[in-house]
Amino acid sequence: MHSNDWERRDSRARKSGAEWLLLTELLAKSRPVCNIFAVKGALGENCGIPQLIDLMQSHGTLLYSSKVAPGVKGEGLISRNDIVIVKVNSQWDERGGTNTDLLKALIRAITQHPDGFSGEIIVADNGQGQYGSTGRGGSFDYTRNNAEDISQSIQKVVDSFVGYKVSAYLWDRITTKRVKEYAEGDSEDGYIIDDSKNPRTGLLVSYPKFKTRFDMLISFKLGVWNPDTLSYDSDRLKVINIPVLKSHMIYGVTACVKHYMGVTSDKLTGRLGASSHGAIAAGGMGTELAETRFPVLNIVDAIWVNANPGRGPSTPYESATRTNVIVVSTDPVALDYWTAKRILIPTAHHVGHSTISSIDPDNTTPHSFGYWLRLSMEEIDRAGYQATVDEARMDVYLANIAPS
Repeated sequence: MHSNDWERRDSRARKSGAEWLLLTELLAKSRPVCNIFAVKGALGENCGIPQLIDLMQSHGTLLYSSKVAPGVKGEGLISRNDIVIVKVNSQWDERGGTNTDLLKALIRAITQHPDGFSGEIIVADNGQGQYGSTGRGGSFDYTRNNAEDISQSIQKVVDSFVGYKVSAYLWDRITTKRVKEYAEGDSEDGYIIDDSKNPRTGLLVSYPKFKTRFDMLISFKLGVWNPDTLSYDSDRLKVINIPVLKSHMIYGVTACVKHYMGVTSDKLTGRLGASSHGAIAAGGMGTELAETRFPVLNIVDAIWVNANPGRGPSTPYESATRTNVIVVSTDPVALDYWTAKRILIPTAHHVGHSTISSIDPDNTTPHSFGYWLRLSMEEIDRAGYQATVDEARMDVYLANIAPS
């Protein structure tokens, strides 16, 4: 398909939206309950983020922890002085990477914290220094991006927030350097690697440790390091996980859980005989989520999806379908299950695919998406976090934005 062809198709889809995608609210029948918040009609400058914040707040999930602002007082997810890592997908250009309009709208919302934001936002990912659109891993400077203005790269978004502490760190830069923790006297940027494999999933847990552009010292697992007190502040470090909803040629679907592959170092773990990517099939990303830092929020970017079973994660413009939906939960497993079943499968049928077993979360044959998702869920549940694939335990709330 030539570029002018997909641009015409994009224009038609933008005006019409995804009328064929029928999303409905759902109230749980069992306990404990997982809340899922979906905004349909999310596109453009705000990408549904203001509506999402209102929808969450109306059902008791506050984005902001605020002591002074009317209407939002209480314990929310983000405090004014937090250090927030926004985990994006940077390994693929075009529709394979996180939507940069959505990224920009989220950063804007955090910087507009009602108490005044004084922390730092770090946009980060590890494209593993391999594969991807360039063959060299991740990039924040693609010329062809997932946005209304396709020239809007992740780095351009970060650079647009003048006057705020907004930075970017591509962990590809340090993915082959093994280091020790700050508390062990090592001040270098690099990756911490566990000494032994997880006995259930075979994962060697790995995570980045780095200094930000504004001189914050971050251990992804342990928190913000204070060199004066020689201590970590774990509570101050928050992670927001923003994957693109798309098919995957090996693992069926890539969304919230598999997105934590971009926290690991596949090169270092591979050299030690325990490739992180290979551990996904046994629930390894559940181990990674549970044993490093669990996200305070997961936002599935389903503005454009790859609903072509077996053909992702690379997603050229002509392979994507616009649905204009964002979906949020604190439970990454429930979000993967619900978005695959309620968005990806209907979209696959809409674009003419009849064989959808590889993206079906109810397919639990060995090595399938539904199989490794449940193994990941068991790892998360074992660590004390809530995770479910049972729709009877999901409250689903929906907001619709009328097309302008």
